[in-house]
Amino acid sequence: MSTTPAARSRPPGGPRRTTIRRNILITGASSGLGEGMARQFAARGRNLALCARRADRLHALRDELLGEHPGLRISVRALDVNDHDEVFESFRQLRDELGGLDRVIVNAGIGKGRPIGTGRFGVNLQTASTNFTAALAQCEAAVELFRQQSAGHLVVISSMSAMRGLPRNLTTYAASKAGVSALAEGIRAELLATPIRVTTIFPGYIATELTATAARTPLMVSAEKGVPAMVRAIEAERATATVPAWPWVPAGLAMRYLPLRIVARIA
Repeated sequence: MSTTPAARSRPPGGPRRTTIRRNILITGASSGLGEGMARQFAARGRNLALCARRADRLHALRDELLGEHPGLRISVRALDVNDHDEVFESFRQLRDELGGLDRVIVNAGIGKGRPIGTGRFGVNLQTASTNFTAALAQCEAAVELFRQQSAGHLVVISSMSAMRGLPRNLTTYAASKAGVSALAEGIRAELLATPIRVTTIFPGYIATELTATAARTPLMVSAEKGVPAMVRAIEAERATATVPAWPWVPAGLAMRYLPLRIVARIA
């Protein structure tokens, strides 16, 4: 069990304490936003449990982070989040290795997709399965552990694409991210009266190696700006956060309320 004061954010008769989540699990941590968050949290002195399919990259990242922050504990595990039984087993083993998990960041996902009805159902099914069904398995595994210890922070990484139905290659991706956002909100509603916190992060276009081949957009922000904004929002434990706030808060409002024909043209 974790020994952090996560379950006691407001002592009787005293001021609100800042919650420190010492042990953090991140899926999809071998590249992109997951790798960026791992670096940020390591710099903040947090112990890490890092999961992804590419074990070689996880081990290289662990060695690098321990070289820079030798006092940390960092565990890594090769994990395909579509192997649902392995998700539960990995989360339990990583909890035991670190002596508890205080925060789980459900980050693993893919951005593939093809227009509906063009003969590429398999690609869209893979996107839906990884971004929603595998996220459900991760949420189940995390919240099961948090219920056992009566404390914890579940973080679900969604996308600004979840704001509206989008055309072409984004249709299934946007739908899967809308689904995972609703999933996180439902879990939050279930746990409102408990010490377990739930945060949904809506990142905009953040430049990483995974977006290197994507068309550039004026709304794209650098990883140096985007990833720290994500980490600050996670640390604040808000219910939801759009990151970075500029330009994505106003862009999100536009996406929600513009006529669909305009959204379809600019998506």
